[in-house]
Amino acid sequence: MKIRLFHIQDAEQIALLFHQTVREVNIRDYSNNQVIAWAPDNIHFRDWAKICSERFTYVADDQGVIAGFGELELNGHIDCFYCHKNYLGMGVGRKIYSAIETKADELGISRLYTEASITAKSFFLRMGFSIIREQQVERRGEYFINFAMEKFLISS
Repeated sequence: MKIRLFHIQDAEQIALLFHQTVREVNIRDYSNNQVIAWAPDNIHFRDWAKICSERFTYVADDQGVIAGFGELELNGHIDCFYCHKNYLGMGVGRKIYSAIETKADELGISRLYTEASITAKSFFLRMGFSIIREQQVERRGEYFINFAMEKFLISS
């Protein structure tokens, strides 16, 4: 498995991975209506190619199959961070996160932060993040609980 930066041709697989993960993994922690609002039937509700290209988007590439991805913004925000349902528990998220943290260190970013789902909260805690607060957010008319989390990096 290779961790690399996003290529434009990854956009379709990433859109599908996001949709399937929310619908089939996050359903454990959210209602059907919530996951439909979060990952609508139109998987192109977001311009994946444009947004992923504008950020440091790392993908886990398993011989052409994208096993996961994570997006780092220049301000230290980790936006989308998802692993394919068939790769859960295999260290994919840890490898993607490691690449993000390395890039943040290179860029002189001292604080990483994210809004983690109920499903992702334990992963980010294992990566050394702290919970700032539980919050309620709205997407397409549905309300969700997620967690504002942060981690301060020590420059090497």
